[in-house]
Amino acid sequence: MEQSIQKKFPVGDGSWITVDVYGDPDAPGLVVVPGAMSDALGWRAVATAVDAWPSVAVVNRRGRAPSGPMTAAYSLRTEVADLGVVLDGLGGARTLFGWSYGGLIALLAADERPLRQVIAYEPVIRPFGLDVLPDLKAADEAADRDTAVEIVHRRIAGLDKPVVDALRADREAWEALRGLAAPLYAELAALYGEPAPDALARRADRVDLIVGGASRGTAPYGTSFEDVARRVPAAEVHELPGQGHMAHLQGPAELARLLEGLAAAR
Repeated sequence: MEQSIQKKFPVGDGSWITVDVYGDPDAPGLVVVPGAMSDALGWRAVATAVDAWPSVAVVNRRGRAPSGPMTAAYSLRTEVADLGVVLDGLGGARTLFGWSYGGLIALLAADERPLRQVIAYEPVIRPFGLDVLPDLKAADEAADRDTAVEIVHRRIAGLDKPVVDALRADREAWEALRGLAAPLYAELAALYGEPAPDALARRADRVDLIVGGASRGTAPYGTSFEDVARRVPAAEVHELPGQGHMAHLQGPAELARLLEGLAAAR
């Protein structure tokens, strides 16, 4: 599925969501919900490698171009409502897949509507990111995107300073990261806008949770994964060997193969 078309869905409050659709745009298939510091373009390699569904639709969540602004009333419920608009506009989904913050959104959506299958790769939930929230707020108020990107990569992802310095040296890549950081504080703060639910995805027929082998059992992604898994006791848990949180960029072919295997298990 090399080529895509873009669909646009108004979601109220003067905002809108765009979706990149690969394959048959009229056939419900796999719907992908990226997380923070990610957009639809970042999932192209995975989307084009998957053939198990007639279509792969990648949501470009609000706050990242060419989708619309976050709006003042933004919350996790806003994200779930946006996803509902997208699913209705696409005519449904055979499988809903979310990564990181997008994984939580997908699992929450499966509490509000029946879904055949939900897959989440290292979904996050509170207390994820609580320690950096005040500094991200300060960076957001100062519109200091450089500091926000550094906080994500150094203090959340745990990358060494030379790795982050190398990223910064690539001006095009760093500028893209700065753009993705614009909605970051609002997204992380949304985890704390309401109490964490005791259970997730209660209206899904099947739930598959994926953790990277490099993340399993380690903070912050592996421990947050465990916090989510406890809330979905009926879920099947799968490990993607040798991969961490950024599998869609570092191992897209491996992730695509795992997703196709889960499609066959439906």
